[in-house]
Amino acid sequence: ASRLRKFTFNDLKLATRNFRPESLLGEGGFGCVFKGWIEENGTAPVKPGTGLTVAEVNYLGDLVHPNLVKLIGYCIEDDQRLLVYEFMPRGSLENHLFRRSLPLPWSIRMKIALGAAKGLAFLHEEAERPVIYRDFKTSNILLDADYNAKLSDFGLAKDGPEGDKTHVSTRVMGTYGYAAPEYVMTGHLTSRSDVYSFGVVLLEMITGRRSMDKNRPNGEHNLVEWARPHLGERRRFYRLIDPRLEGHFSIKGAQKAAQLAAHCLSRDPKARPLMSEVVEVLKPLPNLKDMASSSYYFQTMQAERMAAASPNSKNGMRTTQPGLLSRNGHQPRSLSIPNGSHASPYHHQHPHHHQSPKPNGKH
Repeated sequence: ASRLRKFTFNDLKLATRNFRPESLLGEGGFGCVFKGWIEENGTAPVKPGTGLTVAEVNYLGDLVHPNLVKLIGYCIEDDQRLLVYEFMPRGSLENHLFRRSLPLPWSIRMKIALGAAKGLAFLHEEAERPVIYRDFKTSNILLDADYNAKLSDFGLAKDGPEGDKTHVSTRVMGTYGYAAPEYVMTGHLTSRSDVYSFGVVLLEMITGRRSMDKNRPNGEHNLVEWARPHLGERRRFYRLIDPRLEGHFSIKGAQKAAQLAAHCLSRDPKARPLMSEVVEVLKPLPNLKDMASSSYYFQTMQAERMAAASPNSKNGMRTTQPGLLSRNGHQPRSLSIPNGSHASPYHHQHPHHHQSPKPNGKH
């Protein structure tokens, strides 16, 4: 714990400009998180550590891994409990998946999944005392400048079972939509509860959908319930893939990721894999290059999807036919954009990619 720096409350008041609202980064399991400036470390988030003792802070400081946000120091003064962490410049996975206008590329999603899995595997299987994360979700996965994932917010983290016990009993905390069903029902928490939550996050990365979304049509509010029937079927799983990727994902990688998500989301906790096994499955996925956009099956499926979604498909209006897709699976109207700009960050026209004939506009 000697590597942890001890701050005074005054140090942190100065660093965060008196905790002013402009310094607020967000809210975590402990409370509000503020951005501060500490000379040797540059920018650093400062968050409350409600009720923490020096021993607990030292324990957090001993959890060191490339895929965990690093604890730099702390302040325990009177009733003040504050923790100082390294700053993660790209913010949370949640922000990149659901709030940014440009979609995260597939290979980056798989890189993030692998990093997050390594962080969980360390907590479960390598830490001196096993730790159950308990509230694993996209907002707790932070990204450095190179999109390396690091787990943050150990506010809810729980020591794993000791001796011959198989679970820890606790008041159910965590986030609805991510929590494993057996944990919600019984309060029994095991490392396999985290594996379920990882499966939900992986599904969010595959689909680009939130775990719970009341704005979706009926039957699609709960991501796991909606996706489960598609996960095991080779020909139906394409329907799960985030449409904003426009076919720019690895076919083999997406199949493996969907199978892995299904495995992690098993209703029986014992059937779920260990996080170290999850890491092994994910390792090759960021580098696979078999893009779906060049697959005839994917193009046909895209055409069916667009025809089904067309409000005019039953009114005698023309619906999009497979022949009107370019070889890389785009609708013709997205192929000619003024000034040579592209509608999507993924749309690169290669010399060998011939455009399909454009519709002539005559009905």
